[in-house]
Parts: sequence; structure tokens; C-alpha cells
Amino acid sequence: MSYHHGVTLIHVAQGPRSIRDAKSSVIGMVCTADDADAAVFPLNTPVLVDSVDYLTSAGTTGTLYLALDGIFDQAAPLVVVVRVAEEALEADQNSAIIGSGAGGSFTGLHALKQAEAALNVRPRILGVPGGLDTQPVAAELISIANSLRGFAYISAHGATTKEEAVTYRGNFGDDRAMVLWPGLKVWNTLDDAEAVESPVARALGLRAKLDHEQGWHKTLSNEPIQGVIGTEYDVHFDLRSPDTTAGYLNASEVTALIRKDGFRFWGSRTCSADPLMAFESAVRTRDILGDTVADSHMWAIDKPMSKVLIQDLLEGINAKLREMKLNGWIVDGVAFLPDGKNTQTTLQDGKLYIDFDYSPVPPLENLLLTQRLNNSYLVQLVSA
Repeated sequence: MSYHHGVTLIHVAQGPRSIRDAKSSVIGMVCTADDADAAVFPLNTPVLVDSVDYLTSAGTTGTLYLALDGIFDQAAPLVVVVRVAEEALEADQNSAIIGSGAGGSFTGLHALKQAEAALNVRPRILGVPGGLDTQPVAAELISIANSLRGFAYISAHGATTKEEAVTYRGNFGDDRAMVLWPGLKVWNTLDDAEAVESPVARALGLRAKLDHEQGWHKTLSNEPIQGVIGTEYDVHFDLRSPDTTAGYLNASEVTALIRKDGFRFWGSRTCSADPLMAFESAVRTRDILGDTVADSHMWAIDKPMSKVLIQDLLEGINAKLREMKLNGWIVDGVAFLPDGKNTQTTLQDGKLYIDFDYSPVPPLENLLLTQRLNNSYLVQLVSA
């Protein structure tokens, strides 16, 4: 330090930092619309839709207009749209939707990975509406969901029976996917007629709505869907019996579309092969919590390691876990220094291990009520 005859002030910023929640409700989807305004929706480019006004630029052919309309029937979330060319052959359409990231040029589904850099939002609620999520497309969508730490909603493409829907579900084994069946009947204002649509767009919109109003810990199941007048195929449902179409589908991890006080998704299970990630809420809790904690600590990287810094890190994470517990987003959780990991070797190498555990909030999937006959109450008839 150079010579100075006086007072030198050194400011030291210490204390735990607040942790901001990762944004969970941004939708990402790939659609077609050859007559869309190319200036607003250029091909293979992520576009951030933030209001219903974009419908005027979405065209009327393809899937874009109807998908946005279905989403806005549920809520008004941020939607990242990637428009691809409409192809006559299914194979060509699959390739256009799947796209590529080769050579640094991202197209189709891969363009969704560019959204964070281009638009400063990360889409986490993912789908390909309009019945274009064939098996190859769905498989790639799940891969993109893993890259973005998002969740994919896919239709049981081509299934006309409950058995076919269950068979289709068997094609996937990833916890970041949920299969939906059957399609939904809606009123198509473009054709002034009733039409059958894939359930994906309304699943995306409802998921975003739930994230805003209740939280990412609430599953899609048993929430009213707006803008629906029927289901493509009848789904037998009885709240007190598993021996129904809905029960059959749920038993094989297919989320059903049922009619009960309106129309609802019925089922909370993913395509996971791991029972720990069987519920949609467990997967999304894992992802949102993990990103919330990790992404909020860039400030700490490259700071001199000290007891004060370590204590600030622990206190900040534990404060966020307490907040999530109080809000009902997790059951509980705690951050701590794991035994034996922070050795002289790891510390001098600039590494610090902090563990935190948590328990996601499971949905009440099965309420078990016991009805008991108790005739001892009969004496009350004469006791007065």
C-alpha cells in the first residue's frame, strides 16, 4: 500500500445473501404456422410471447395460433415459441421439429436451448402442441427437458384406446416427462366448429398457472381446465373405485382427462423408472430447488475462503430452506458441512463441500377412509 497520512476506509461486505427463486413458469414450445408474420415469428428462432396480442401475428394455419389460444385460456404466462416450417410428410415434419444444434446453428427443439442467452428466460414447461409430438419428437423433447432442467408434457400420440395409451407410455422411462390421454374437444373459432385438440397446450398453460397461483410443488392433477367442451374418448371415472378407465391409466403412469365438475387432468405420475421421482411435484421440486440454490451463489465464487464466507453460505441456504418450508413448498431441509469431505487437500485446491437435504411435498394421491359401525351411540336415544 502506498504511503498515506490519514484515514483509509476499506469496505467489507459480509453476511448471508438472499436467495432468489428460480423462475419456474416459463413455457417453451415448438409450433408450425406457414402464414405467421415472419418478422414476429422468424423460423427456428426463440421468440418471447408475453401477451395475447401475439395471436394477431400467429397466422391461422398450422399449430401456433391454437396452441397459444389454449395456453391463454388458462393463464397469461411467458411463452418461448420456436416456429418451424410446416411439412407435408410426417418424417420431414419430425426432422423439422427435432432440429439440430450442429455447427452452432440451433433449429427446432434445440433452439429452445438458446432462449436463456437470447431472451434471458429459461423455458421449463415444455411441449409440442397440436398433435405433432410423435414418438421421435417426444423422445427428443425429453432430451431437451434434461438439458434445460425442465419438464415435458407429451400426448399418447395416435392412441385410440386406453390400452394403446398404456402401451405408448412404455416407450419412455424418464422422470422429466408425463404422458396425457385422450385429446380434448374444444370450439375452434377459426372454423366455427367443434374440434379435437391435443391436450398438451392446455397442460402447458395450466402448469404455468399453478406455478403462479399455488407453486411448483402442486401437481397438474385435479385442477379445472378452461376452454374445454369434451374429451376425444370417454374416460370412465369413479372417485371411490380403481376399476375404471382413469384408474387403469393412472396405474400405468398415464395422466387421464376426466369429466368431473368440468374437465380435469387426473394423475400426478411421471414416466420415471425411479420410485423416488414418481411424482411430477418431486421432479420439479428437485430441479427448482437445486437451481435456486446453485444459481444464487455466483457472488461467492473466487472470494477468499474464510470461516465468515462459509458461515454466510450456510446461513443463506438454510434461510431459503426455512422460507420454502414455511410456504409449504418443501416438508423441510437443512444445509450442513459433510463429515470428512472438506480436507486439507480439497480446501487448498479451492474446493468447498456444502450438502443440503430436503423432502418434497407428496400429493395426497390416495385418501384412505375407514367407516366403522358403532351401535353404542344408541343409548343416547334414551339417556336424555
